[in-house]
Amino acid sequence: MTLSRTELETFRGATLPDLVGPEVKLLFVGINPGLWTAAVQAHFAKRGNRFYPALYRAGITDWLIDASAGYRPEDLEHLEQRGLGITNVVPITTARADELTVDQLVAGGQALVRRSRRIGPAVVAVLGVTAYRAAFGRPKAAAGRQPETLGGAELWVAPNPSGLNAHAQVADLAAAYREIAVAAGITVLPQP
Repeated sequence: MTLSRTELETFRGATLPDLVGPEVKLLFVGINPGLWTAAVQAHFAKRGNRFYPALYRAGITDWLIDASAGYRPEDLEHLEQRGLGITNVVPITTARADELTVDQLVAGGQALVRRSRRIGPAVVAVLGVTAYRAAFGRPKAAAGRQPETLGGAELWVAPNPSGLNAHAQVADLAAAYREIAVAAGITVLPQP
């Protein structure tokens, strides 16, 4: 599937439903959906995003999911069976996360607390330390387990998998995500 820049722009301001099954152990939280993600209705779908390669390298998924054209039913089923859920701090689609305002991040953080209570995961992992700092008023927060909980869940902050976050490589993301998955009670698979 290919879309022109003009076609992609029509998805600005769109939303993407949360990916949550009945038994979420680990809720991954992106910053907000991108234009491509909204177009194909799949989280972290833009080519070059390292989320699914990191999940696979971490032993969290059995296979490498390619969401660039949307989810296949078997991918959705696998994510659900593994106890994974995906949402965003801010539900509104933009071309880049840096287009969001601090007010949008703060409002999104407040909504995320309520969503976490409703979903009930063991662990919430916010993927993006800068967004986490802004959304929750924690200017000195660092990646890793946080001292507070979020909506009753253990809270972790990890690097954002966007290709724009060049200092975090897939191996770094995989190591962080694996540690978080173990904390959530997910049995990780041998790393490929």
